[in-house]
Amino acid sequence: MDATLPDLPYPAWADTKDTLHLWTQIVGKIQLASAPPRNHWWHTTFQVTERGYSTGPMAHDGVRFRISFDLVYHRLVVHTEQREDAIPLRDGLTVADFHHGLLTMLRELGIDVKIRARPYGVPMTTPFPDDVGHRSYDRARIEAFRRALVWVDEVFREFQGWFNGKASPVQLFWHSFDLATARFSGRPAPAGGGDPVAAEAYSHEVISFGWWPGDAAHPRAGFYSYTHPEPADLTTMPLSPEPAAWAATGPTHQARLDWDVVRASGDPRATLLGFLQSAYAAGAVCGRWPYDGFHSSWCPPQGRVSGRAAPQ
Repeated sequence: MDATLPDLPYPAWADTKDTLHLWTQIVGKIQLASAPPRNHWWHTTFQVTERGYSTGPMAHDGVRFRISFDLVYHRLVVHTEQREDAIPLRDGLTVADFHHGLLTMLRELGIDVKIRARPYGVPMTTPFPDDVGHRSYDRARIEAFRRALVWVDEVFREFQGWFNGKASPVQLFWHSFDLATARFSGRPAPAGGGDPVAAEAYSHEVISFGWWPGDAAHPRAGFYSYTHPEPADLTTMPLSPEPAAWAATGPTHQARLDWDVVRASGDPRATLLGFLQSAYAAGAVCGRWPYDGFHSSWCPPQGRVSGRAAPQ
């Protein structure tokens, strides 16, 4: 295994991961209420930093502020124009205490923000003010997660530098706790169902790429990619490296690659870039994207798509 990439056995840090995820949802909902809207919900996400991850700039009640998870010094920091205030992140800090402490701190700074104080899109359902069960914080596991997050962010940003079309930032989504980025064809997607969240997220043709640290449904860290709408021939396309495979997710499919396959390879960065490029080529070719016009001036030969791979 590459010594620079940490082991991330989900069962060993499941309680810590769930606690951190719920804390992150609280901050994400504050950003949802305090940042100006952007397409595809990009105003609600987090950016990876050298110490963890952070919201973007926000304003509420006339106060400009930002909130960051400092996973090196293990604290949640609220930054304003005049000061910094912090909540220590520690084992035993319940979701209820985190929620109360953060909202109290914001009120003291003149920020009275209201959120829907319950989890979203996760198996946990206890409202934040009542959740005293999630209280785990293993510093060693948090550091492993932070190192992985920073490394994946760097590789995703390099990959996106190969593309000159509409693309999302590399961003951490608080509802699913995955780091993701996306490329767009520039064409609208067919209208979906009645879910307004999904309707905004998938209003245009997109190929998404992501990394999750594992959860109860998928208890292994790994990478994924999917194309929306999914072309009929997508799963006939080859993926790289050989352990990567197409997995059914209901009526659609994802390209998947295990974190440990990347760690065990001789060149993890090249292995991950190869996987991302193969998933992009599959979606772009099968979806008849205008990929010839999407090669940036920084795009290396391995980042260029060839239509020769198209199914006949």
